[in-house]
Amino acid sequence: MNLDLNDGFVVLRILCGLFLIPHAWAKVFTRQGPLGFFTAAGYPNPGLFVTFGLIFEVVAALGLILGFFVVPLAWLTAVFLAVASASVYKLNKKWLWNIGGCEYPLFWALCCVIVALHPHQ
Repeated sequence: MNLDLNDGFVVLRILCGLFLIPHAWAKVFTRQGPLGFFTAAGYPNPGLFVTFGLIFEVVAALGLILGFFVVPLAWLTAVFLAVASASVYKLNKKWLWNIGGCEYPLFWALCCVIVALHPHQ
């Protein structure tokens, strides 16, 4: 478990994990929002996708924060967030995150790619 906050890659890894927590939280406490999103995006069985997203985000957050299975979790999270970004774009056709665009999840997907590619995990 590497928690050296003097190492910028460790800080980025931890941030990638921390930024998943509010999304997992939303899937528990404001389930209708994520359920509506998955429904509007055309996902089959949106409730299953909400549950999968919740479980994935919790597992990935813990692994990235604590430094367990970093490379596979970072790659999986990058794919997860790239799909989220594509889904947001499909619905809103916007780039800027502050007006409902896909920029935010794509940024974090790229951060996860950087974490996955870092040689000192």
